Amino acid sequence: LPCFAGTKETAFIYAVTSAGLVHSVTRSCSAGNVTECSCDTSLRHGGSASEGWHWGGCSDDIHYGMLFSRKFLDVPIKNLTGKSGSGLAAAMNLHNNEAGRQAVAKLMSVDCRCHGVSGSCAVKTCWKTMSSFEKIGHFLKDKYENSIQISDRLKKKLRRKEKSQRKIPIGKEDLLYVNKSPNYCVEDQKLGIPGTQGRECNRTSEGPDGCNLLCCGRGYNTHVVRHVERCECKFVWCCYVRCRRCETMTDVHTCK
Repeated sequence: LPCFAGTKETAFIYAVTSAGLVHSVTRSCSAGNVTECSCDTSLRHGGSASEGWHWGGCSDDIHYGMLFSRKFLDVPIKNLTGKSGSGLAAAMNLHNNEAGRQAVAKLMSVDCRCHGVSGSCAVKTCWKTMSSFEKIGHFLKDKYENSIQISDRLKKKLRRKEKSQRKIPIGKEDLLYVNKSPNYCVEDQKLGIPGTQGRECNRTSEGPDGCNLLCCGRGYNTHVVRHVERCECKFVWCCYVRCRRCETMTDVHTCK
């Protein structure tokens, strides 16, 4: 929606979409599902013989995945705004796309397999692999929580809005936004925001599903829900299943 353009949430969506494309394409390359790419061959015949290990196996070819992501996601933005992606919104979106790709690259890890008599690990074969997308998502979520607001007065240059921090350079992995987010706590039909009133929450959780955060300080209601289900089922010869009816009472909390 246009009203959400340039917010922290938009920045996160651009970054996680870009990272997801890199991750998916690279995985397909390593699995041999794409004819244009395969494993990363640049590492072959390398390693450290003196330390007893060498590169082998199938290292994820993240370079192809990142190139594909740039062509698929960045080129349409540049085609609409000019070769360099001029304009604050375009430059910001391109930056957040790249931040997602950099997250995948930063979290690359090295896996090794031991070779030797009785698992002595005299020699190791190592290869580079991407982290799980869950780990990448957590990394980008942290960047979202610490995203940087940039000035909307400068149309071509990305610059921090706060004067006291303008000399601090913006990193490739930082997420950028222009507009402050709307209030998601209160219903706003014009913006399509349902609010959190009536949402079920977890009274004991300190996370985003917890009543303190989800209810935005308004408090919550508690009511008891009765569940009836089949339980202690047994097969009776022949030929039916006999079950008991079990009742449970559960406290359900909903935001005021």
